[in-house]
Amino acid sequence: MAFDYKKEYKEFYLPKAKPGLVTVPKMNFLAVRGSGDPNAEGGTYKESIGLLYGIAFTIKMSKKGDHQIEGYFDYVVPPLEGFWWQDGTTGIDYTHKENFQWISVIRLPDFVSEKEFAWAVEEAEKKKKTDFSKVEFLTYDEGLCVQCMHIGPYDEEPATVEAMHRFMEEQGYVLDITDQRFHHEIYLSDVRKVAPERCRTVVRHPVRKG
Repeated sequence: MAFDYKKEYKEFYLPKAKPGLVTVPKMNFLAVRGSGDPNAEGGTYKESIGLLYGIAFTIKMSKKGDHQIEGYFDYVVPPLEGFWWQDGTTGIDYTHKENFQWISVIRLPDFVSEKEFAWAVEEAEKKKKTDFSKVEFLTYDEGLCVQCMHIGPYDEEPATVEAMHRFMEEQGYVLDITDQRFHHEIYLSDVRKVAPERCRTVVRHPVRKG
């Protein structure tokens, strides 16, 4: 049976629908950086998702080709995630999505080195006749955070964030969003198939002791 990160690491992918603390270890990701409204038709955000999945599935399906990755095990491609910020704004202003800066990411299994990542980019470009140069290998050490499962439309996230911040302050922590630590979302639902009110999104904010 394929290894499923969501099931094996429930503390990171399946938190409760109430705030809690979590320490997230260093992980490697496929990443594409960009800016602007993620809902814009023909925008760079939607392009970035296609690029990420192109490389993610090239790595996953390498088991069927001549290139065998050392330490490979069969796995379910982890969910799409995003780090979000807006220059000059503390936290997120959902009323000005055009000001978003973002890094779209998909987690990589530990057996994928930078060398194997480079092979996957070259292989995908050759097979798909697409430029994947925007995709990078990103290592991110997230550390201590408060997180919560948000159920509902993305535009209703502020209520979940407010609950997270109340919990954080009650526990003696302060928000620690910086130019290195970001508002983080993990998308567990396919918005093309799931009604907005049923969408599940992990929302995570970095914190430190007050």
